[in-house]
Amino acid sequence: MKSNIKEIKIPKDEVLRYLGYKKQELTKEMYALIEETIGECRNLVTPKHVYSKYKKNTKDAGVYVEGTSLILKGEDIKNHLLYANEIFIIAATVGNKIEQKIRLYQTVNLTKALILDACATVAIEEFLDELEEKIKLDARKENLAITFRYSPGYGDLPLDIQKDIVNTLKADKAIGLTVSSHHLLFPRKSVTAIIGLIPKEKEQKQRGCELCKNYNNCRFRKEGTNCGA
Repeated sequence: MKSNIKEIKIPKDEVLRYLGYKKQELTKEMYALIEETIGECRNLVTPKHVYSKYKKNTKDAGVYVEGTSLILKGEDIKNHLLYANEIFIIAATVGNKIEQKIRLYQTVNLTKALILDACATVAIEEFLDELEEKIKLDARKENLAITFRYSPGYGDLPLDIQKDIVNTLKADKAIGLTVSSHHLLFPRKSVTAIIGLIPKEKEQKQRGCELCKNYNNCRFRKEGTNCGA
């Protein structure tokens, strides 16, 4: 399904972060190019998503998603969903047009390609933030809270679960999402994620990058802020 979000925010400071900006001096021309590329990205992205709510059952083998054949394996996802009776499974993408333009720029303007790639990464993250906020607001109506979104590849949740998530949500037909033999999503700027519904008293007051097992290796981490998907 297409998103009802009119325009995805693409903050320039986030684009710079994904470009590896460390307060070095940038020319006026570079700033102008970044601004131009952000505008171009907004016109190219076609955000779509599909998600559904399921009851879950935890066993030794993993978290069983009731009514499906999906099993979320790993101790980390068990702990993450420890207090959740129900979970949301999500798939989202900003479409293939942006991917096609990145590939074009890779042949004619590598700098523009790198900036547009960073813009597209920010776009999918911002889109997921909007979806997460919607789920949070709906949860509050039921006097519940949510966990932060957790994606395949986090902790010990294997990346090969991508195919099962796409199949469970029928995301191939719903939003055109496919999975490669190496468990990568296409279009490339796409994400699958899990969010748990939990009692309000179990809500995490703060969740920073330091909670992630990839903390020491992630070049995109931001001290003291929420982890991206």
